[in-house]
Amino acid sequence: MKSVICLSASVRTACQHASVCFPLYRGLNVCSSSPRLTDPEFVSKTVIAQQPRVSDALCLQRERTRSAAADVPRLYPASATRRNEVTSQHAGVQTAHRPAGRATQHLPPCAPFAKAERAAAALVNIQSLFEEDVIMELCSKLADFPSDDRAEGLATLLESCVSVGLEAHSPPVLILVKECLELLSSKDVGVAQLCRLGKVACALEGRESDVVAEVMTSISCALEEDVVSPSEVAAVYSLLAALHEPRCPQQAAMLSALHRQAQRQVHRLGAGHVSDILQCLLKLEQKQAISLVLRLSHRASRVFKAFSDDEIIKVLSALMTLGQHDEELLAAMEKHLPGRLGKCDPELTSTVMEYCLQMRYRSEPILEAVAESFVRSAERHTDMQIAKQIVAIGRLNYLPQCSGQMFKKLENVLTGRFSHFRPRALIDVLHACIHLERFPLNYTNKIFRPCFLQRLQEGEPVDRNALGQLTQLHLSVALECKHYWGPRLPFFLHVKNFSSPDQAFESPMETSLYRQVKGPLVQLLGGEFFYTRIFTSAGYTVDVEICLDDNGFVLPPSEWEHTEKRVAVCLDGRSRFCRNTQHLLGKEATKRRRLHRMGYEVVEIPYFEFEKQRTQEEQVQYLHDKIFPAISKFRLSHLTS
Repeated sequence: MKSVICLSASVRTACQHASVCFPLYRGLNVCSSSPRLTDPEFVSKTVIAQQPRVSDALCLQRERTRSAAADVPRLYPASATRRNEVTSQHAGVQTAHRPAGRATQHLPPCAPFAKAERAAAALVNIQSLFEEDVIMELCSKLADFPSDDRAEGLATLLESCVSVGLEAHSPPVLILVKECLELLSSKDVGVAQLCRLGKVACALEGRESDVVAEVMTSISCALEEDVVSPSEVAAVYSLLAALHEPRCPQQAAMLSALHRQAQRQVHRLGAGHVSDILQCLLKLEQKQAISLVLRLSHRASRVFKAFSDDEIIKVLSALMTLGQHDEELLAAMEKHLPGRLGKCDPELTSTVMEYCLQMRYRSEPILEAVAESFVRSAERHTDMQIAKQIVAIGRLNYLPQCSGQMFKKLENVLTGRFSHFRPRALIDVLHACIHLERFPLNYTNKIFRPCFLQRLQEGEPVDRNALGQLTQLHLSVALECKHYWGPRLPFFLHVKNFSSPDQAFESPMETSLYRQVKGPLVQLLGGEFFYTRIFTSAGYTVDVEICLDDNGFVLPPSEWEHTEKRVAVCLDGRSRFCRNTQHLLGKEATKRRRLHRMGYEVVEIPYFEFEKQRTQEEQVQYLHDKIFPAISKFRLSHLTS
């Protein structure tokens, strides 16, 4: 196995660095179609790069000798004293030595941008590594190794062919493919090696490759025999993601068997395996695998501390798209993330906030840590990262303890980047601020100007959500900032109704809660003296509206033209609150403030209070205690006026 590893390292290193290091390996011929290459002066000026340092690797050399056994490829270890030296003779091509008084110029090992003074005149004949006799000799040597080691060696050679751009019909590739098919016919190759061979064969020949077909057949047998380890489960998912064909029956059957294997072994999966499998499920569009996704999410909560930043991003991104979550994962996030967010990649912070917003998870430790991190390092965040963090804080209706510093930092960043900030992201940020009763009048004055509106239309398509956010910013200055005298949003851009399928601006009334409230409310009012789902002039929807005359008495529908005061009864179901809390979402808190500014008496009936009332008498008394104080308040104010 060690020899195969050495061979793999040597071939891979040669392929990666041959294009930038001219006399790199002693088995590479320096050649050129230009006759200037034979000019000693030119050769003496060529910059020689150091050999890459490959620990314990065997250098691949094709040495031409004068003996009868010429042109025999050999594998031999590089001498320790010559490992970093540059030889002056390469495959029989004699190069002139430098003048004695001039030191040899060296570049850093494996320098990706190393250039010779006249690099355009020299090419590396990488094909010398892939001539038929060399490949055949290597294959004959690999034949003596165990099947798994042989598969690793063949996969390394095929990957090298991909690296240098060899075609699938080239002789070296055909020889290697033949060797692979011969090996696969033995049916004793490990699943991990099968997956690697399948990927590289797909890269060379496409999904219709014979090697791929044999690999898939062998993996199917392994899945049926239940001999797949957790790491191999992750490798098979990765292979299927690379070969994904939604209408392929074989892949569908393999996925079904693989899902069962993964569910049985989910408790043995490591952090890297969990993130890789979730990403593969995302690529394979396996939203229907709900049970597996939930188990993976639960497993992620167990190994959350072991995740790297990139793995957390992968896990949360996959779960957001797959639409599943686990309460224990949220608890693990709240336990481990606050101390980590201050020094992590800003992209991780943004992904965490995006996930919390989608889950409506109002975690005060996480939100506080994000706000403090924003205060310290907002300058190094991108526009979208800033938008995701501020939008989540606003829509989850959380005002951090460092809110003063946070909004001051936000104002400084927006002022410095205003002309370069993406218009759509800027509107998201400003709209989120109004949920926390922070009205960005300095920027409202700018975004309502024709130049910004034109810039907005020239960028991303202006959808209904963007117009709705602009309309709500307009309502902020019209209803809540009476001292604002700047530009207003043109009327033709106003959204007339905030109700929408995506519930971006208000959550609809839950039918089940209304059915529970309707009977006691009719008994309390002495009849069905109310309307439901009433649209207001500002665009909001009132769940239940009760009309009062000038004496504060409830009006029947036939006399609603004499209405003096309106009572808006908000039936607040679970969708209007942050998860597992009694805090309204930002959009719902904003809606209540504005209904009050529009002249409504607002009465809130939260589900968690109403469900505590067991009998109808208790429910009627509860509604009386909620509604009639608002009516009495109007009567008192009317009498005193």
